[in-house]
Amino acid sequence: MAAAGAIPASMQVEFGDLEASNVAAPADTRSESIPTTSTGDSSGTKAMAKPQGGLFRHGGTLPTAVCLSKAAIGAGVLSMSAHSAEVGLAYQLVGLCIGAFLTLVSIRMIAHASIATGCWSYEDICEQLFHPSMSMLTGFVNVCNCLGSGAGYLIVCGQVFQVVTGADEHGRQLFILLMGIFVCAPLALARHVSFMRHLAAVSVAALLLLVVAVIWFYGEHGVDASVSTKSLWLGAGSVSIFSYMNSINNIVFAYNNQFNVPQLTGELTPAPTVQKMTVVSVTTVAMCFVLFSVVSLFGLLAFGNEGHQLDSLVLDLAPERREPLVMLALLGVMFSVLTCFQFHIFPIRQFAAYAARKARGRGIEDEASDVRYFGRTVTRWLDIFSALVSVSIIVLIALVVTSLKTILDFIGAFAAAYISYVVPPLWVIQVLRKQKGFTWWSAEVVSCLALFALGSFFFVFGTYSAVSDAIAA
Repeated sequence: MAAAGAIPASMQVEFGDLEASNVAAPADTRSESIPTTSTGDSSGTKAMAKPQGGLFRHGGTLPTAVCLSKAAIGAGVLSMSAHSAEVGLAYQLVGLCIGAFLTLVSIRMIAHASIATGCWSYEDICEQLFHPSMSMLTGFVNVCNCLGSGAGYLIVCGQVFQVVTGADEHGRQLFILLMGIFVCAPLALARHVSFMRHLAAVSVAALLLLVVAVIWFYGEHGVDASVSTKSLWLGAGSVSIFSYMNSINNIVFAYNNQFNVPQLTGELTPAPTVQKMTVVSVTTVAMCFVLFSVVSLFGLLAFGNEGHQLDSLVLDLAPERREPLVMLALLGVMFSVLTCFQFHIFPIRQFAAYAARKARGRGIEDEASDVRYFGRTVTRWLDIFSALVSVSIIVLIALVVTSLKTILDFIGAFAAAYISYVVPPLWVIQVLRKQKGFTWWSAEVVSCLALFALGSFFFVFGTYSAVSDAIAA
């Protein structure tokens, strides 16, 4: 698999002219997907692409890594220890290691395809390399991924509210509705993913309070009575193969941030490169791996094996909710997932913009000439409308579904696996096919096919496993 992550220099030759014309001003090509200025003027977008100075500037490597980390670190970490309790810490840590490696490979593939084609959304890359029908399919799956993930974040908010206030189901639903209207909807209108970089940094720090709270709980109460040396490393021993698969589903979901990679690649300044995104991906994956591993270990030690843990760490910590540290940790979780929520709105908006552009018969760089109403282009108004509709749908899902673990397992299998491990290797193969001397037996192609096969397995069997587990429950 290592070869899949290595993008040969020869791949850049085929698209040299394309890169020269597109990468120099990436914001122009993405302005239709997510409008980047209030007027749609491409010159204003180019100005924003220039480095403004400072370590945490728009398009900088560090803030991009923080944003990508925040896109991954969300609700998935809350059910990490529950899965670890079922399958054992050894299986969980091996899965986290493999997931980290595959995520690095996947992000590098996506970044290369974005730069090679000069496109900054899944839909546009698929159309450039394949056909609009594949763009529609991929966009639809991406939307499912983001809708389900967003619903998971609001479910967490509802759980925190219930734990902190003792509210009933009606109170939970009212709180979710208010969060959707007054927090999620306004933030969903942000033009750039990196607009969230400061909130993302604070929210990552806030989520660390959860780790501190779990370790504190372990220190106060010691190892749970259900945990033995054998059960710690190998699990309870009475779980089915579906439990092992659902653990993988949750890991896939937890690492999943690939849906933001094309746009964040395009926002890099002064120009996007695969090398910069490699640095971003290594920083991101390292942060995620450490956090997931610590939570898996101490969550299992503190709250016990299968049957002792609840749906999420939020509910596990409920008995100590009056402790100041636990209260701060729960509020930090709420702030963190609300921030993470916004990163899942951007891909939905990109797909809506792509579909609207096709329906109107317009090109990717036509926003500057679009009709304006009240100072904004029709493209921007449609973008605002799609953002608000997306938030509304997510709120409705969160009002109906209450189980976090169930929804995360399904999204991790069905949508995240497709977006992360099925589509990116196909892009790289298509890029390689445009080169002279292409052969299906080259190391790059074989490794891409291997990742595609693995992603397809996660997609098919993982979805079956998640659905079977949900029906059995």
